[in-house]
Amino acid sequence: MNMKTRIALILVLILTALLFSCGTNQTDTLNADAIRTQAVATYASSLTEKPASVSTASPTLKVELTSTPSIITATTEATLEASPTANPCYNLLWIEDITIPDGTQMKAGEVFTKTWLVQNIGGCAWHVGFTFQNVGGDSMRGNTVVMQEAIQTGSKREISVQMVVPTGVSGVIQSSWRMADEFGNFFGDTLSVNIVVGDAVTATP
Repeated sequence: MNMKTRIALILVLILTALLFSCGTNQTDTLNADAIRTQAVATYASSLTEKPASVSTASPTLKVELTSTPSIITATTEATLEASPTANPCYNLLWIEDITIPDGTQMKAGEVFTKTWLVQNIGGCAWHVGFTFQNVGGDSMRGNTVVMQEAIQTGSKREISVQMVVPTGVSGVIQSSWRMADEFGNFFGDTLSVNIVVGDAVTATP
């Protein structure tokens, strides 16, 4: 029995009690009977009445799946270009100056031959065609020397260059020379010649 039916039944019983207490004639009695009849009918109807259906729909949980974001890893491949360098198995060691020690006093226009004693201390032989050339200072008209024979590892060799003392200059004149392979890559110690022209103070080696 729902709440609404109970309230209606209570009201009917209260009205019936009032009518019995106040009614004095037959008309009132008939009215009271009619009311009781109506109340009973209402109560009977409420017993057979089906309770209103209550919507019990469960809420629907809507889940939207989104695609997993793709992670793109950019791979940068750097191409390093190695600069031309001498073969690491080539090496030259200066041992001593055979002629024209540093600080030698000379006259302008004088012709001389500078000779160095060197040694091949690398792991490879120096091939025919290797060159010994000026790399700095005043070349003093010296020409590039081209190797005419192979120099084996551990071997010593004298290298000579004919030069001419410049004219019109005085003081210390310096010239630097190095060995190079067939590709022009220099290697080993730098050999030099330092002379003094005129009245300049003798250079310190």
